[in-house]
Amino acid sequence: MASYPKSGNTWFRAFLANHLLESKIPVDINHLGGDPIASARVVFDEEAGVKASELTAHEIERWRPRVYEQLSETATSPRFMKVHDAYTYNVWGEPLMSKAATWGALYFVRNPLDVVVSYAHHTTLTVERIIENMGDASANMLGNPNQLSTQLTQRLLTWSGHVLSWVDEPGLRLHVMRYEDMKLRPFETFRDAIVFIELPDDAARIERAIAHASFEELQSQEAESGFREKLPLAESFFRKGEIGSWREVLSDAQVERLIAEHGEVMQRFGYLTEAGEIVY
Repeated sequence: MASYPKSGNTWFRAFLANHLLESKIPVDINHLGGDPIASARVVFDEEAGVKASELTAHEIERWRPRVYEQLSETATSPRFMKVHDAYTYNVWGEPLMSKAATWGALYFVRNPLDVVVSYAHHTTLTVERIIENMGDASANMLGNPNQLSTQLTQRLLTWSGHVLSWVDEPGLRLHVMRYEDMKLRPFETFRDAIVFIELPDDAARIERAIAHASFEELQSQEAESGFREKLPLAESFFRKGEIGSWREVLSDAQVERLIAEHGEVMQRFGYLTEAGEIVY
């Protein structure tokens, strides 16, 4: 389950947990089950048999494909893993997300104008800083060598680069989900994903899982019990989840810059018309 940050990945994980468990009540957002994020340091340390903190960045990237292959080889049932890394290769020419270990990928894409706003709130960075990061081909998450995190460094590339790295990767079985379709056409969109990953295609079960993972439900649970994936300084993780919130936040100059940098990919995924008009 791959995405640039703040594009609907966690929302889908909540839906998937509710679908898999067939619970009569919404699943606790702090107990969604499934595997840790692909970049989790504990996963690497346990599977590689050596602590990532003792290795160089190149050494970590050399062993990440082996880690996922080992996880795949020992799996007795499908494993669903969240990924924020762009689809990149190490210096030995191997993709970090090994194809041998990957049955398929769901890729979540969202209007980058809304991604900016949501990501800024999530990280408590300024909108301008997020726009710069989204246009930086060397951008990464948790890449400070002097700060040990629970996750490994994740290369993001630019927003456009991240999207294309996954959707244009040859030999990868992939299904794209637009955030906007998840909001506007939930049953058809979530059902298409269920069919893609070959889980039970039961309409009542899908509808119940959608309801149990509604944004209102996720917000309510976070307000009552908190959410452990929220960054410490952020006000909330499930903030608004709206389409078009960028219109209230971004300046004309910021919008023009994002379109100049990402217009081609925006147009490809229906966020920009051929005439240059913004959709959503």
